[in-house]
Amino acid sequence: MKIAKFGGSSLADATHIRKVCDIVLSDSCRRVVVVSAPGKGENDPYKVTDMLIETASVALASGVKDARACMDTIVARFEGIARDLGVPEAGEGIKADLYALLNPNVIERRDFVDTMKAAGEDNCAKLVAAYILSLGCKAVYANPGEFGMLLSDEFGNATVLEKSFGLLKEKLASVDGIVIFPGFFGWTEAGEIATFPRGGSDTTGAILAAAVDADVYENFTDVDYVYSVDPKLVNNPEPIQIVTYREMRELSYAGFQVYQEEALLPVYKAGIPVNIRSVNNPGCPGTRIVARREERSGRATIAGIASDSGFTSIYVTKYLMNREIGFGRRLLTIIEDEGVSYEHTPTGIDDVTVILRDSSLTHGRLDRIVGRIKTELLPDEIDIVRDLSLIVVVGEGMKHGIGIAAAATAALSNAGVNISMISQGSSEVSMIFAVESDQVHAGVRALYEVFFG
Repeated sequence: MKIAKFGGSSLADATHIRKVCDIVLSDSCRRVVVVSAPGKGENDPYKVTDMLIETASVALASGVKDARACMDTIVARFEGIARDLGVPEAGEGIKADLYALLNPNVIERRDFVDTMKAAGEDNCAKLVAAYILSLGCKAVYANPGEFGMLLSDEFGNATVLEKSFGLLKEKLASVDGIVIFPGFFGWTEAGEIATFPRGGSDTTGAILAAAVDADVYENFTDVDYVYSVDPKLVNNPEPIQIVTYREMRELSYAGFQVYQEEALLPVYKAGIPVNIRSVNNPGCPGTRIVARREERSGRATIAGIASDSGFTSIYVTKYLMNREIGFGRRLLTIIEDEGVSYEHTPTGIDDVTVILRDSSLTHGRLDRIVGRIKTELLPDEIDIVRDLSLIVVVGEGMKHGIGIAAAATAALSNAGVNISMISQGSSEVSMIFAVESDQVHAGVRALYEVFFG
């Protein structure tokens, strides 16, 4: 049993959908297929989801009449794809469904925006199912609510309910044919439509894979592999053929745009491997994400290098800090009281540094945090460093690799990159370096050269 998920760029038009269906039909183990909304195409500069969000905004701000003009463009897009696929009747049904969303009664519902956003995936699934049926193969469009995809009522940020897994397993087992399942959304127990955060089709695929205990969750994209470093920074980087869940989590945190960080959770818990593959080169084995991989020795233990920008550090020092019971707790409580989560807290005997994301320090939060630290903790010194970037070197088994840290720091030094902070947890899955943002690209290239060059 394979669960196969295809992203919006792979479903942008009829040509792409035919390619996707050829891949699906080439392997009888691909029993459940998750589809996103059509993305940008060669002649279509906008993603359907973005168009639907814009239509919803117009409907709420200006009314149905103005929103109708926006919806006309979306309807034309789907009708054109259906016509090119040779299933114009599917286009007629989609047209009726989309215009029905602009009914005043629908607009007044609290799930209206999520219902609009979900329409891209929902109608794309209907198109794909209709096309496979036209080829003489068995295919079933799956309405997520009817199949048991039950979510919390946190619209736009929903999570799956535990009872969904059993419901989905039972329903999917009863279907004769290929199930075409729209990603990104489900139903609440009250019967309202709710969506996952953006990129939620990956989450849908992971939930379905866990529900049916799939042998593998195939995620088709437009690249052959996940690469060990951003290809925009290094020409022809080393492909990653196998990586662990923990390594991918670290790399995703630091900027790898492969998955939303939460998307892998269901398959991680179930121990199901993920295979990232290319829709343009389906013969390529791609990158596998697994629970464990064979440990490699020396510098070869490094799986990848990633970087992310937009951080601020708060450095606090106080003599005999280590003797002051509750100092760290009180420091983090001040940050918590402002609704801010911390990223890292490297410490010394008499000092602690807290790394925060700039995006969380809006509305004067940083000034209030610093003010409270000064008055409540009475530090000897407090220093704020802005415009920091993090470089993360990731690899299982680094704890057994002698000289990894030395090689990394030497590479950064030789490249003239000043290190503001080093952090490495006891698991030693990753080493994190904070550097000035204008030096981050030079730092990434230097580290890539020493570990992969």
